[in-house]
Amino acid sequence: MVYLPPHDEAPSSADVAALIAAVPLATLVTTDGNTLTANHIPLLLERGADGDRLVGHVARANDVWREGNHAGESLAVFNGAEHYVSPTWYPSKQEHHQVVPTWNYLVAHVYGELVIHDDLRWTRGAVAKLTGTMEHGREGAWHMGQAPAGYVADQLDKIVGIELRITRIVGKFKVSAHRSSADRGGAADGIEADSGPSQLVDAMRAVDDRQ
Repeated sequence: MVYLPPHDEAPSSADVAALIAAVPLATLVTTDGNTLTANHIPLLLERGADGDRLVGHVARANDVWREGNHAGESLAVFNGAEHYVSPTWYPSKQEHHQVVPTWNYLVAHVYGELVIHDDLRWTRGAVAKLTGTMEHGREGAWHMGQAPAGYVADQLDKIVGIELRITRIVGKFKVSAHRSSADRGGAADGIEADSGPSQLVDAMRAVDDRQ
């Protein structure tokens, strides 16, 4: 389990879902019972009456999908925005200098059973969902129907569908929530000046809205 002080808990499940949607490339951690394996795979969060799940696919040549290579519980990690926090950004530094550097970040850990779908219809549906989500809003959005049918069939034969049936989700939003509003605001301003607006900056500023 991830180290999670109470002040670093994600404010809501909706915030965690928004993080996953914003950064769908997950680090999927599995084990064969002895060795840990990490794969980097885009996964979509789907909510349903029969439970929540992550949906995606892997290359057929990737042994993670084969029996015995994903024993027990698996873990998908979604890393959101992150940034170094300089002590010079805290107004309190001018008062007492009792400040040190840190690192703020947004992360979601999704646990569950990895289910394999070596099934053309299921896999095609998963690919359609993924490309539909990623292409949404793009001018001249791509869809599978634009590629030759034979080519698509060949590509689909080279992948295997995967589904993580979710048992629990842990969201950690390390956003200086335990510091004063002034220090947190100074850190948010510093991060924004360094790298521009971000989900992390928004999350830091939202702390005051909840208090």
